[in-house]
Amino acid sequence: MTIQLYNTQRGVKETFEPLDPERVTMYVCGPTVYNYIHIGNARPIVVFDVLFRLLRHVYPNVVYARNITDVDDKINQAAAENNESIRALTDRYIALYHEDIAALNTLPPSIEPRATEHIPEMISMIQRLIDSGNAYVAEGHVVFDVGSMPDYGELSHRRLDDLLAGARVEVASYKRSPGDFVLWKPSSGDLPGWDSPWGYGRPGWHLECSTMIEKHLGETIDIHGGGRDLIFPHHENERAQSQCCHNGKTFVRYWMHNGYITVSGEKMSKSEGNFFTLREILDQAPGEAVRFALLAGHYRSPLDWSPENLEQARSALDSLYTALDRAGETPEASEPDETFLAALQDDLNTPRAIAQLHELAHRINKTEDAAERARLGGTLRASADLMGILQQTPEQWFRWRPEGDAGLSDADIEALIEERLAARKNRDFERADAIRDQLQEAGIVLEDSAEGTRWKRG
Repeated sequence: MTIQLYNTQRGVKETFEPLDPERVTMYVCGPTVYNYIHIGNARPIVVFDVLFRLLRHVYPNVVYARNITDVDDKINQAAAENNESIRALTDRYIALYHEDIAALNTLPPSIEPRATEHIPEMISMIQRLIDSGNAYVAEGHVVFDVGSMPDYGELSHRRLDDLLAGARVEVASYKRSPGDFVLWKPSSGDLPGWDSPWGYGRPGWHLECSTMIEKHLGETIDIHGGGRDLIFPHHENERAQSQCCHNGKTFVRYWMHNGYITVSGEKMSKSEGNFFTLREILDQAPGEAVRFALLAGHYRSPLDWSPENLEQARSALDSLYTALDRAGETPEASEPDETFLAALQDDLNTPRAIAQLHELAHRINKTEDAAERARLGGTLRASADLMGILQQTPEQWFRWRPEGDAGLSDADIEALIEERLAARKNRDFERADAIRDQLQEAGIVLEDSAEGTRWKRG
C-alpha cells in the first residue's frame, strides 16, 4: 500500500517511505496553553489525526507526539492579568483543550510531552550548539547564529534576507544579526526560570520542540506537521537547531503543513470581530460536524469558515447517518472501501474520500437486499472510521442538542410520545395531533412505523 505525501521542503508529492517501517514517527506542534484554542488551531489537530489513523492502518507501530507549550511569554502575561499562578493557568487550559479536541473525535497522541518537563534536555542541546560554534552567549542570552548554517532557509525556499523582510523579527543589542534567534533568555521577578550555565532563565520557543523530538522520537523523524504559519520562523529554526546539533544529519524526512482558515476570505482577527474559539463553535454544532467541515477541503488549501459550511457538514452527516441507519446491523470485521482508501493515500485527499462515502450511502439506500445493505454499511463505517466520523449510532447523532439547551429533554420527548400513543389508542386524535404539533414546534421530527414511533431533533 503506497501513501503519497506532499513534502513542503521539496515542494512535491513523494512516496512515503518511513525510516523504520516497524516504528513510524510523527510530530505535530501542539498548543500554547494560555487561552481556548481557536478554529484555526483545530485544523492541524484534525488533519494530522486523520494521517495518524491512516498510518496506523498501514504500519504496525506509529509513534505520534504532539507537544504542549507550557512556558511562554504569552502565558506569563495571561497569568499576570488573571492574577493567578502560571501553573494554575496552564493546568486549567490544558484540561479545557483536552475537552474541546475530544469533542472532535481525535485520538490521543502516543506521547504528549510538556515543555517544562524537558529543561535539562534543552540545556544540553544549547551547550552542544555553543560547542559546535552555532550559538553564542551575549548579555545573559544564548543565541543561535543563523549565519553558521549554510542552508538556512531551505525549508521555506527563501534566502535569509527575504525571510527577514517578510517577518517580524526582534532586533536586539545582543544579536550579531537580526535573523539570529534566542535559545535561552534571562528571567527575573515573577517570571518562570531554571538554573543554567548561563544564569537563571527560560528557553526560547523554537528550542522546545527540537528537544522533545530528540528525546521521544529520535534525531531523525519521518513526519513533522503543523500549520503553514509555522514554516517560518518556527520550523525553519527547529530544523537549524536540530541539524546543527547532529552534524548536519537530516532532522525531518517529510515536512507537512496545512493551509490557513479564513472567515469570509479574511484572516481571523479579534480586532475584526471574526475570531472564533473552538469552544464557541462547539456550542453551535456537534463536534463531529465541526470535524467534517474541517475535512471538507483539502488540507493544503485555504479553508473559509462560515455558518453555511457548518450547516452543510451537518446535512452531509445527516445523509450518511440515515444510510447507516438503513443498513442496520453491520459486520464487525469490515474493511475500508478501496476507492476511499486510495483517496486518503493520495496526500490525504479528504474531499475525494468524502465523495466516496456518499457513493456508499447512495448504494445502501438504493439496494433492497438486506444482506447487501449490511455489508455496505460495514464498509461505510470502516471507511468513515479512518476519518474519525460516523463514530456514534444514528440515534445518538440525531438526538444531539447544545450544552445548556433549555428545550425539551430526551425524557420530556419520550413522555410526550407515550402520551400521544395513548391518545391515539383511546381515539383522542385531537390530543395526539396537538402533541405532534408541540413536538414539531420544538424541532422534533416523528417517524411512525409498524415497529413504533422514532424521533430525532431536526
